[in-house]
Amino acid sequence: MLKGKKILLCITGGIAVYKMCTLTSKLTQKGAIVKVIMSEAATEFVAPLTFKALSKNEVFTDTFDEKDAKVIAHIDLADWADLILVGPATANTIGKLANGIADNMVTTTLLAATADVWIAPAMNVHMYDHPAVQKNILTLYEYGYRFINPGEGYLACGYVGKGRLEEPEIIIEHMEEHFTRKKQFLENKTVLITAGPTREKIDPVRFISNRSTGKMGYSIAEQAVRLGADVILVTGPTAISPPNGAKVIAVESAEEMYEAVMDNSSSADIIIKTAAVSDYKPVQTYDHKVKKQLGSEVIEFTRTKDILADLGAKKTKQVLIGFAAETQNMEEYAKDKLKRKNADMIVANNVNSKDSGFGTDTNRVTFYLKNGEKKEWPLLSKDEVAFHVLEHAFSLKEDDKK
Repeated sequence: MLKGKKILLCITGGIAVYKMCTLTSKLTQKGAIVKVIMSEAATEFVAPLTFKALSKNEVFTDTFDEKDAKVIAHIDLADWADLILVGPATANTIGKLANGIADNMVTTTLLAATADVWIAPAMNVHMYDHPAVQKNILTLYEYGYRFINPGEGYLACGYVGKGRLEEPEIIIEHMEEHFTRKKQFLENKTVLITAGPTREKIDPVRFISNRSTGKMGYSIAEQAVRLGADVILVTGPTAISPPNGAKVIAVESAEEMYEAVMDNSSSADIIIKTAAVSDYKPVQTYDHKVKKQLGSEVIEFTRTKDILADLGAKKTKQVLIGFAAETQNMEEYAKDKLKRKNADMIVANNVNSKDSGFGTDTNRVTFYLKNGEKKEWPLLSKDEVAFHVLEHAFSLKEDDKK
């Protein structure tokens, strides 16, 4: 996967620079073409000569030291890379990038980059948890940067906690996975996805709904299109533009979503139900606006049809994946849902969390599989979660063939 890939390492000033030596060596051994930019602070920990020897390429440290008069170095490097990794990424560099500051070779190059940029933070646990640092990280997420979250353990400062630069072997696994994504492994597969909320009408101006924005489902739909699938997106009301290439079926109520899903389920290879479907609907609806009355008002509700359960009961060749948005006892409820609804996997998250609730661009999920496997993921962008969901769905589909 890495042979011939052009990897640009942007190394900033932290004690974990020594791990970047190992990463450079291992990438080179795997056939990657590695170039290195170091901040001035990084050179205080490891000499540029070390990276020159390991990468077999010149190391760049100074924006104004042009090694080739035919090109402008920071632009040339930005254009050259297939993938850029910033590590160990300090709080200082993360803050600069989030605020568009370009005052050294690293940050100047990154602002000119069009390739995918990954950030691998490493710092004291309290620095990492500081609101300013977390705000800058979320800003960079919104810009499209990907993060390789730090691990937990003993830190150079003496603390034990989150802040260790991820191990080089794990970073390489992420890189190999990244380049694997370019393969359209869902080609000739039909993926049916539900997204967004439903609305249950009370009268022409009032309805019952929920806080779902559809971001997770739309991310899955977009990733599925990129991976070559024929995508059917059944969506409740959202403010998001659907991905080009997907067949979109817009619905409003739980009943409409039920009918659309059942009409298309038999043609699907993979069904992913992310929609937050109303569990109840009013027994009585009105054609005209209900006027205020003195005293209280009581609305009687009845259950809506359970889309996931009915899909589980009738599925044949389909891989069925549901989502569980919980606020407590997440594992207990997710496992119960997995069993009761005959799903192949449940993707669970705690929507009380500020970084993984409705409307966020990030999510922190756990996969519960029918075979008993459990996979916990760190905080990821919803696009990254979407890829991992589709990757697992494809693996489950392939397992069915064996």
